[in-house]
Amino acid sequence: MSKAYLVGQITVTNPQAYAVYSTQVPQTIAAFGGKYLVRGGHAAQLEGQAQGERNVVIEFPSREVAQAWYHSEAYQAIIQHRTANSTGSLALVDGYDA
Repeated sequence: MSKAYLVGQITVTNPQAYAVYSTQVPQTIAAFGGKYLVRGGHAAQLEGQAQGERNVVIEFPSREVAQAWYHSEAYQAIIQHRTANSTGSLALVDGYDA
């Protein structure tokens, strides 16, 4: 079973309200065995157009676990704090097994 990665490019439009989301989301991720590999930090766009100013990469044990996290009660209870206070995109990507 391959690991899966949630890749987000987000632009925060209301930092104070978004802080509610950013302080609560780590516990929901950890509860599903996920961990941040990238959370913000300096980025340099080498090609194409970025979909947001803030980059996030979260590793999950599998696609099924990542989807269970996304649809969980705990995450759905806070997601509106992200969607109402930011723009951007999320993608779920399967990991590579050599």
